[in-house]
Amino acid sequence: MQSLQPAFLASMGFSARDVAILRTLGEYRGKQALYATQRAETLAALRTEALIEATDSSNRLAGITTSALRLMSLFEATTTPRDRSEQEIVGYRDVLESIHRRRSKMPVTVDVIRQLHRTLYRQTPDGGGEWKVANNDFVEKDGQGHIIRTLCEALPATATPQAMDSLIVGYERAIAEGNDAIVVIPSVILDFLCIHPFDSGNGRVARLLTLLLLYHGGYGVGEFISLERLFEKSRESYHDALAASSQRWHEGEHEVLPWLNYFWGVLIHAYKEFEERVGELHGARSSKSERVREAVGRKISPFKMVDLERDCPGVSRETIRLVLREMKTEGLVRTQGRGRGAHWIKI
Repeated sequence: MQSLQPAFLASMGFSARDVAILRTLGEYRGKQALYATQRAETLAALRTEALIEATDSSNRLAGITTSALRLMSLFEATTTPRDRSEQEIVGYRDVLESIHRRRSKMPVTVDVIRQLHRTLYRQTPDGGGEWKVANNDFVEKDGQGHIIRTLCEALPATATPQAMDSLIVGYERAIAEGNDAIVVIPSVILDFLCIHPFDSGNGRVARLLTLLLLYHGGYGVGEFISLERLFEKSRESYHDALAASSQRWHEGEHEVLPWLNYFWGVLIHAYKEFEERVGELHGARSSKSERVREAVGRKISPFKMVDLERDCPGVSRETIRLVLREMKTEGLVRTQGRGRGAHWIKI
């Protein structure tokens, strides 16, 4: 598609700052591989937390929400979805888990993209996986799902099948010709959003496709740090960058660098946070009680004692219980429920 045309890619001019950013991302990618081989136990805790945060944030960006307690219950499969929003939340969780588990066997193809959408809507009455049947636009929405502005007039429904085929051909050609994956990947996402191939769920599929593409490019930080959370945290910049880069997209005269720079910034932020989190969990200078408090501080959803045990390897249950009692007295946490089913909630 437009951003992946050989002439367009060749015309991109990168500043010394851009080159430095690309070099930094390559260095972070190498460091991540080192952590993954040396600190596997710690990564399991980060992986679980990232999965929950990613599902919560990506759906919130689309105006789809549920309570923190319901979110945790859906993840633990102790309840079933009670409305359309929760059906889509569970669908997103299922797609994420599938990408994490099967990434090496999940190529980037048109059929796979349609399957991501199909799984996202698997529990809804109308299902998914089909291209749009009516014209739509690439829009920005607020936290309640209301349209704020149109970012780009999407391609007509009749042009969608051919455009998606061209998108994948362009991606494969760009990689085969030696273009840097970290330039190609955000370009694919921009083109996907401007095509807007589905009647709904395009933003969430774009974020899922981002994770899959990054895996294929060797950038696996999204497994441990939620990129969706970082997108949501910088929601205004996220939409401003997309708005800037989608102007004149149809003519192939758009400026892709605003989106590339935003995307790279999020990825660097994720890698920095990844290093900090791994260091927190393994730092010799952190006392056991401090590690428990730090783990609680990172929670965004209700959690159980077993979650903190997983996040704080080497810390006894009695120490965790003592710290939670102290934090409850200090008004920092409260409990909901009793016995083994009790949840702790950060105030």
